[in-house]
Order: sequence, then structure tokens, then C-alpha cells
Amino acid sequence: MSLNLQKIHYDELNARQKENYNFQKISAILADYGFMTLRLSDDWNGADFIAHHIDGVNYHKVQLKGRLTFDKKYLNKEIRVCFPHKGEWYLYDHDKLLAVFLAKYKDAMAKSKSWTLKGSYSWSALSNEVLELLGGYRL
Repeated sequence: MSLNLQKIHYDELNARQKENYNFQKISAILADYGFMTLRLSDDWNGADFIAHHIDGVNYHKVQLKGRLTFDKKYLNKEIRVCFPHKGEWYLYDHDKLLAVFLAKYKDAMAKSKSWTLKGSYSWSALSNEVLELLGGYRL
């Protein structure tokens, strides 16, 4: 019996399917860096999954997002955030990169209703300037 393999179209997936798809994609990429991943079912301490290195010492709590995102609920939890953008993946230390973005975009971001009222801020489109700030976090 042969497999009926047909590539799917990401845009046709529902939100849960996209999250599952993205988890599989980032897991494969992190494997290239010596990490195995463990999916968490309940957003434990803000993390969607744990990335544990083969050295047996290093591990990271990771929040999986669909785009560049900062959220006050992740503050001081040692969370890393990962997201895809145009075929590339980014993985960043939430608190460290947040400090950079708050300093750089203090008027646009820090004073926005999204940040002040909801406690979160995200970008649906990334400018060249933002991509330059993210450059060191591209996998």
C-alpha cells in the first residue's frame, strides 16, 4: 500500500494545526543544533515546549509564536520565543530582546495601547530595521 503524500498549504490550516505544524518545523531545526524538544500541554510557566540540549545541561523554556511578539506575562520567566518569518526561524531571549526594543521603540511600542493596556506587542510585518535587530537570533 502506497502513501498518498500531498503537501499541505499552511494558509489553509486552522490555528491549532498551524501550531502543530510550527512545532514540528522548529523541532527539526533545533535538532540540527543538538536539541530535542518536549511539547507541553498546558503552557507551563509560559512555555509551549522545552528544548533540551544533548549535553544534558542546557535547556530552554520556549514559547512558540506566529510572529515577533513580546508579552508582560513572560517577564522574568527565562522564556525564549521562537517564530517563523519568510522561511526563516528566529529564537530569542524574551527579556533581553524586549529591553532592546523598548529602548529603540519607546514611543511606538512602550506607549502603545497594546503594551500599556493588554501587556503585549507584536509585529505582523517586519521592517529592515527590525530584521537587523533580529539578525543575531536567526537560526
